[in-house]
Amino acid sequence: MNQTLESKLQNLPDGPGIYQFKNDKGKVIYVGKAVSLKSRVRSYFHNGVTSPKTIALINKVVDLELIVTDNEIEALVLENNLIKEFKPRYNVNLKDDKSYPYIRVTKEPFPRIFSTRSVVRDGSKYFGPYTDVKNMKSSLRMLNHIFMIRSCKLNIDDDAIGKKKFKVCLEYHIKRCEGPCEGLISSVDYNERVNSVIKVLRGKTDDLIKELKEKMEIAVGTLEFEKAADFRDKISRLQAISEKQKVVSDDFEDRDIISIAYEGKDSACSIFNIRNGKLIVKKQLKLSIDEWDEIDDIYSAAIKFYYGEFVDIPNEIILETMPADAEALEGWLSEKALRDQTERKAKVKIVIPKRGSLSSLVKMCKENAIFQLKEIQIQRLKKEGHVPYALAALQRDLYLTTLPRKIECFDISNLQGTDSVASMVVFEDGKSKKSLYRKFIIKEVVGPDDFSSMREVIRRRYSKLKEENGILPDLIMVDGGKGQLSSAVEILDDLGFKKYNIIGLAKRLEEVFFPGKSDPASVPKTSSGLKLLQQVRDEAHRFAITFHRSRRSKRTIQTELTAIKGIGSSTAEILLKELGSVPAVKESNFEQLKKFVGKKKADIIIKHFSTSSIAAPFADKKDSVGEEPD
Repeated sequence: MNQTLESKLQNLPDGPGIYQFKNDKGKVIYVGKAVSLKSRVRSYFHNGVTSPKTIALINKVVDLELIVTDNEIEALVLENNLIKEFKPRYNVNLKDDKSYPYIRVTKEPFPRIFSTRSVVRDGSKYFGPYTDVKNMKSSLRMLNHIFMIRSCKLNIDDDAIGKKKFKVCLEYHIKRCEGPCEGLISSVDYNERVNSVIKVLRGKTDDLIKELKEKMEIAVGTLEFEKAADFRDKISRLQAISEKQKVVSDDFEDRDIISIAYEGKDSACSIFNIRNGKLIVKKQLKLSIDEWDEIDDIYSAAIKFYYGEFVDIPNEIILETMPADAEALEGWLSEKALRDQTERKAKVKIVIPKRGSLSSLVKMCKENAIFQLKEIQIQRLKKEGHVPYALAALQRDLYLTTLPRKIECFDISNLQGTDSVASMVVFEDGKSKKSLYRKFIIKEVVGPDDFSSMREVIRRRYSKLKEENGILPDLIMVDGGKGQLSSAVEILDDLGFKKYNIIGLAKRLEEVFFPGKSDPASVPKTSSGLKLLQQVRDEAHRFAITFHRSRRSKRTIQTELTAIKGIGSSTAEILLKELGSVPAVKESNFEQLKKFVGKKKADIIIKHFSTSSIAAPFADKKDSVGEEPD
C-alpha cells in the first residue's frame, strides 16, 4: 500500500457516501456506496478478507476518491450514475452494444409519440426501456392509428395555426390524423387522445376501456351516433390488445417481477411488468458480472440499472432474493415514483414471496431468465466454435447441467409381435458413431409388448456397462412416450444408477417426456435441439427396421431353401446372395446352380423343385367329398 492510499484510509469520514477505487493508471475500477465510509472502506484492507473478487480488486487499487452525501439514498443515486459513466471493471454493469429504446411523448401543444434511443431532458415523458423492439414498434404503430396521433415533425402551435403555415397531408385524408396543423382539432381534445395512449403504455388498458364505454353511452344519449361509433371502434381495438395480456393476479395490483439467472460470467435478467393484474410485457437485460459476484449484489445492480431512467415504477417489486441494500432501494424507488408520477402516494415495497401465485410467477420469470441465459451461452459457444449449435440448444431445451456430447437412443421393432428386435444408436458431438451401434434380439418377451422389450434391452445394455465400470452417456433416449420411458427408468433404478439424464420422444406430436412428469416438456418446435433429437430417433428407427427385415429374411430362407434335404443355411445364403431371391433359384438350370454350390447340391435342388412342379397341378384337384384323384 502506497503512502497516499494509507493516509486516506487513516482519515476516512464516518458518514454516508460513495467511494471510488482507482488503479495505477488512474482509471476507476470499482464504485461502491456506504452508510459509513470509514468502516466500509477499511473492511477491504483487513487481513481476514477471503473473497477472491475482493483480493483481486485490492491488489490493483493504488488510489481512493470519496464523495460524502447527506444520506444513503443520495449515495445510491450517485453510485448508480457513476457506474453508468465509468463502467468499472469490478462492478456489475449493463451489457449491450447499444441502448434499449424508449417510447417518447414530447412536451408540445400537440405532442408526438415515437420510439427513440436517445433521452432528451426537455420535459418529455418516456416509457421503457423495451428489449423486444419489434413488438414495441408494432404496438406503438397500432396505438398511433387508433388515437390518430400525428406522425409529422412540424412545430405546431397556436401561432403557426393562426398564420396558416401548414396544410394537412395525406395522413389526414386517409383518416390517420385529425389535422392539428390546420387547427381541425383543439389542443385539449388532441391531448386527451395522447393521455389515452399514455394509459395504455402504463398498462391501464382496462381502465381506459371503461372510460370510453362511459363516453360512448353519453354520446348515444345525446344522439351523437357518429361519435359513439368512433368510441365503439376504439373500444373494440383496445379489447383486442387487452385480451392478449395474460391475467396472472386477481388483486389488480401493479407489480414488476425480476429474476436473474447466472453461471460463471454469463448472466441474464428477466422482467415481467404486471399492471392491473395483467402481464403486459416481458423484458430482458444482459448484465456484465464477475464469476465471484454475490447474487444480492447482482439483484441490487439490476434494480438500479432498470429503474435508473424513465421507467414506470409499480407498487411492488417481486424478487427471489432480498438485496443487501433493500431498505435504501425502497426509499430511492419511492422518492423516484413520487417525483416521476405525481399521482403516486404508496411506498414502493420489495417483496420475497414464499408461496401462492406470486411464488409461481417468480418461478415462471426465473425459467425465462434461464432460457435467456442458455441462449447467451449458445451464442458465445457458437462464436468460439467449440460446440455444435444444436448440441448447446439441446442442453438449453432439456435443462441439462452438462452438454449431451454422447447420446444413446433405443428403439423396438416387430411385426405383430414376431421377430422382435431392438436397436441402439450412438451420437457423439451431434454426429452418428456407427461403430458403437448395437443390435438386440428380444429373447424374454413373447408377443407385441414394447414396454417389456424396452426393459429387457435397457437391462442387458446397462448391466453389462455397470459390470465393466463404464460411464453412462450424457443423455439416454427412448423412442416412445411415458410407457417406454417409465420402463427404462425402472431398470436403471434397479441397477443402482443414481444420476442420469433420460427422456422419451413420442412420434405422434414430437413430444419430449421427462421421468416422473405426466405432461410433455415445452420444447420449441423450431429448436435445433429438437431437430437433433428427431434425427437421433429416426436413425434408431431406421437401424431397428433394417435389422428386423434382415431377421425376417433369414427366417424365410430357413423355411423354404433349408427345408430341402441336404441344403443348409450357408448354402441358402450363398444362393440368395448370388441370385437375389427364392423364385430366381427355382428358375435356375443345373449349369447356373453348379457354378455357385457344386454338382451335388445343384442336382439336389433341381430334383426338389422339379418334383414340386410336377405335383403342383394336382395339389388343388379334389372331388366333391375331398378325396385325391386316382
